Amino acid sequence: MWVKFLDLPDGYAASIWSELFSAQGLSVRVVPPIGTGSMRDAREIWVPDGKTHVAREVMNKI
Repeated sequence: MWVKFLDLPDGYAASIWSELFSAQGLSVRVVPPIGTGSMRDAREIWVPDGKTHVAREVMNKI
């Protein structure tokens, strides 16, 4: 199961966070709003339910 971990203001920030988490070996899903395709729209980052502690540790490193 996946849980929402971050709300981000745009697709550019989401791609940066996604790459950072992926570099640490964490699977992520970037979820755009329904019906839009612009990188300026807000995004959500979802992580596996059992890996939220790993995502928090990655964020604490920064």
